[in-house]
This record gives sequence, structure tokens and C-alpha cells, in this order.
Amino acid sequence: MGAGRLYAAVALGGFRRYATYKAATAAGVFTNTVFGLILVYTYKALWDLKPHLGGYDQAQAVTYVWLGQAFLSTLAISGGGVEDELMERIRTGDVAIDLYRPADLQLWWLSADLGRAFFQLLGRGVVPFVFGALVFPAYLPADPGTWAAFGLAVLLAMLVGFGIRYLVALSAFWLLDGTGVSQMTWLLGYFCSGMLLPLNVFPGALGTVVRALPWSSLLQAPADILLGHGDPLRTYVFQGAWAVVLLGGGRLLQSVATRRVVVQGG
Repeated sequence: MGAGRLYAAVALGGFRRYATYKAATAAGVFTNTVFGLILVYTYKALWDLKPHLGGYDQAQAVTYVWLGQAFLSTLAISGGGVEDELMERIRTGDVAIDLYRPADLQLWWLSADLGRAFFQLLGRGVVPFVFGALVFPAYLPADPGTWAAFGLAVLLAMLVGFGIRYLVALSAFWLLDGTGVSQMTWLLGYFCSGMLLPLNVFPGALGTVVRALPWSSLLQAPADILLGHGDPLRTYVFQGAWAVVLLGGGRLLQSVATRRVVVQGG
């Protein structure tokens, strides 16, 4: 089997694996919809007081809320990606089996996470977004090109999200338990990705800093393209640069970590 076919099979396996949890998916759809409703009414009250806050009108703000609910599990912004399993395999030593596979460790887990992400997008993200667009006045571009540009930004967001979480997972090679690192990263990511509020509304230096961090690639960058506030090319360059930095950093840390496994006889 060629390398491309191997990783495609891993991604398909990740998709099918999550597709088996039908009850969990239905519960997730319900949870995302409920939280979406709470946030929509909160945003509507805020935008009634501050029209065009962050450059968005109320319809764009509503769309932003439902994008956030669609991306929460897709991009594992608050956890739930393959990093949990990888950290457990590192803790138990089962990662040694992964290193014996005729496959690259990083690409294997990236493929598995992409399969998971695409299922979560289709299985858990689309329904709340469609519900929100039907129930509330929402901003939906009529131009197919805008949707295509948005789709590419979502794919790049998946790469950036995995890059962050892969680095977190590799910390388990040095820590007895990486749960603390994961939780701190999730909290930071939840705030800096724009899940609480669009990063456009953050004032001054704070807004500049959070928009420069990799987490802004996850929600804010794709949302800006869909809502007509972002230049696609500049967005792709920003996301792509962070993807290269994070995946490259993961590659380097992986090399150091696997040498540690050999030295320890793992």
C-alpha cells in the first residue's frame, strides 16, 4: 500500500470510528444547539446595545455563534481530539508499538485526527449551524466562491489545531500526567480562538496579540472569510505559516522524544 493510500485509510478509519458513536453524536448535536441558543440571545442583547460591534452586524454575529458551535468539536478547541489517546499511549508505553509501524508517527495521528474532524463537522457541526440559520436572521453569502474559500480556511484550521494539540500530547513524554497541560491549553485556546467573543471586539494591544496567536486560525480566520471581513490570501498565508511552524515544531519535538524512548529502552 502506498503512503498516500495508507494515511487515507487511517483517516477513513478515524471517520468511521467516530461515526459508530451515534448516541454521543446526537447528544453533542443537542448540546451544541442549546449552547448556541444561549449565546445567540446573549449576542443579540450585546449587539442591541452596541450595533456593529467588532465590525459585525447582528446577522453576522448570529452566524458567528453557530460557526463556533460547528467548530467546537470539529477543531477540538476544548479537547476531545486524538491527543487524548496519544497521551495515554505514551503514558502506558504503547507508543513503542506505534514507532514500530512502517508509518510516520505524526502523519499517522494527523490522518486519524482529520478523519475525526471531518466526521465531527458533518455529524455534529452542520445540524446546529443549519438550525441557527433557519431560526434566526443569519448572514449567508450567495457567492459559491466565498464558501469555497471558507472551506479551504477550515481545512487549514484543522492542520493548525492538530499542530497545537500534537505538541501538547508530546509533553507526556516528560510528564507523568499531561492533563494539566491539556486543560491550560484548552482554556487558553477557548479564549484566544474567539469562542467566547469574536477577536474583532478585543480592544487595543490585547486584540492585536490574540489575533497574532495560532488559535485565531481556528475560528476567527475562517469566520472572517465567510462574513466578508477577511482577505482569503492573507488568511491562508497566516494559517499556513502557523501550520508549518507548529507541525515543524512537533516534528522536532517528536525526534527528541523518540530518542528518549530509545535511551530508556521503551
